[in-house]
Amino acid sequence: MGTLLDTIHTPQDVRALTAGQLTHLAEEIRERIIAVVSKNGGHLSSNLGVTELTIALHYCFDFTRDRLLWDVGHQCYPHKLLTGRHGSFATLRTRSGVSGFPDIHESPFDLFSVGHAGTSIATAVGMARGDQLLERDTRVVALVGDASIFNGVAFEGLNQAGLLKRQLLVILNDNEWGIAPTQGGMANYLAKFRTSGMYEEVKEKAKRFLPRVPVVGKSVYDALDHLKEGIKATVSPHQIFEQLGFVYVGPTDGHDLPHLIEMLDGFKDVQHPVLLHVHTDKGRGCAWACAEPGRFHSPKPFRVSSDGVTIESGSESGSGKSWTEAFADALIERARRDDRLVALTAAMPDGTGLNRFAEVFPDRCLDVGIAESATVDIAAGMCKTGLKPVVAVYSTFLQRAFDQVFQEVALQELPVTFCIDRAGLVGGDGAVHHGFLDVTYLRGLPGMVLMAPADEPEIDQALQFALTLDRPCAIRYARDKVPEPFGDAPPFVLGQSRMMRRGNDAVVLAYGSSVSQAIEAADSLAAEDLFVSVVNARFAQPLDETMVRDAFATGVPVVTVEDHSIVGGFGSAVLEKAQELGLDTRPMIRLGMPADRFIPHGSRAGQLAEAGIDADAIARTLRNALADDEADDNRSTAGPPSTMQSLT
Repeated sequence: MGTLLDTIHTPQDVRALTAGQLTHLAEEIRERIIAVVSKNGGHLSSNLGVTELTIALHYCFDFTRDRLLWDVGHQCYPHKLLTGRHGSFATLRTRSGVSGFPDIHESPFDLFSVGHAGTSIATAVGMARGDQLLERDTRVVALVGDASIFNGVAFEGLNQAGLLKRQLLVILNDNEWGIAPTQGGMANYLAKFRTSGMYEEVKEKAKRFLPRVPVVGKSVYDALDHLKEGIKATVSPHQIFEQLGFVYVGPTDGHDLPHLIEMLDGFKDVQHPVLLHVHTDKGRGCAWACAEPGRFHSPKPFRVSSDGVTIESGSESGSGKSWTEAFADALIERARRDDRLVALTAAMPDGTGLNRFAEVFPDRCLDVGIAESATVDIAAGMCKTGLKPVVAVYSTFLQRAFDQVFQEVALQELPVTFCIDRAGLVGGDGAVHHGFLDVTYLRGLPGMVLMAPADEPEIDQALQFALTLDRPCAIRYARDKVPEPFGDAPPFVLGQSRMMRRGNDAVVLAYGSSVSQAIEAADSLAAEDLFVSVVNARFAQPLDETMVRDAFATGVPVVTVEDHSIVGGFGSAVLEKAQELGLDTRPMIRLGMPADRFIPHGSRAGQLAEAGIDADAIARTLRNALADDEADDNRSTAGPPSTMQSLT
């Protein structure tokens, strides 16, 4: 038997439903999201919370011509189900399936491929100004959620939005959470207005004034001004959003569908920036997700027991400790030995492992919120006082703070340690979250030390070494399980590599998590009587000069491997160093993420294979290189070379 959701092929179908059907549709959307995320993993609690709001938006606006901009795009699942992707939704986050984020290649309803926070208001301002200049009669809506309103870029967008002389609706989906509970003074400010009595007051005043609001004209603004003044007097004499040029209305209940539709219909044609403050429950409609919204922000595949309450976490990566867990254990141990060590994160305590650190050292752990730039600057200030700050951050999010890493850390020669999680290919989150540029942009900074451990003992050794430095450094590691230890890890020494396997046929120089793949490839080739040296580089900067000299000394094929872009990464550093030393680099092959395309969402194992940096691909590259090398040797003994061969 079909469901109501089966009848929704476009948002136009939503607008044909009755009020009762809309409520039932919300229930079906939640059921569908829970069923798919439980199998595939993904973002759960945020999407359960935004369901009614998404339905109301598609009911009131026509986004075939109007504009809908998403902030923290992981809250877009209900939107996808209403815009023609219900039939393929079971493929969520799988290779060639539905993306877990808005995707410009997937649907015309997705205007930007977006995974970072704080972007929607500024891009909405840009679209509003562009449409105005092009004399297009469109409406623009920016939906901001999961604490991204506290991002600095969001405030810059608000500052510009308030200057518009046309329609712009910013909806603040306030659920008290980002990935973790919201942090900071602004979060506390908004929390003052989250009371059930407030909802009823807003609702009552809206019912009184909105019927008087005509479609266009100055009286629209006058009526709204009267509405918001009546609400404001009972809430706060000075709303920060009004000082920025918005008509502020709220807070209102984000799960009251009829009221949301009434409000949106009243505001959608106001020729003035409006900010609608909507309060939603993260995990709405699912008791266990509501009880633990952080845990179910982005769970791995899971199973729900028959009573619907007990959650049994599964794993798509197998058993064993993750790199994040290994980092957290090492950091806690280092902190026990050094009272000056402090840890910082930008709204990612769970994802970076600092939640465990905070349990042991609550006074030495700071969550700055979705504010990577400020996090780096705060770390620089702490470092200047004599503390030893460790900034735990995803590679993709550190990009947002590059200028601060340059100006406030590297230029000042401050020994801040950056522990870069999710470095490399990340699996289901796809291109918006791949950490593929950190080596490229960090190794251009004078004095910056770049390290990548190969196993759990090495992550402890790398961290221990980092805390002895008098200059900034970065330690990168993958979103994956830590491989079994490769024996006892010798201490890190600046710019020194570690030999892992010895062989005479070829040399693999591997960086970080790629070491385990290279060793697996070497072991498989040994069964074919092909013996390959594997070197764990440990450092991308400064590079081990002896490692480079030795690799090119015998003329055998040299392969570099990294879970990073081929452009400007570890392989590029090796090539540059070899050229600087005057070495013949013709037998060199660089393996890494491709430079000409983004690798889409799917399993991390599949992405490594697609990039040609898993064990099978490394072994295949080595076989081909050795076969070519042997063919060259045979040609060199068969007769005089051709002109082209002589030139090369």
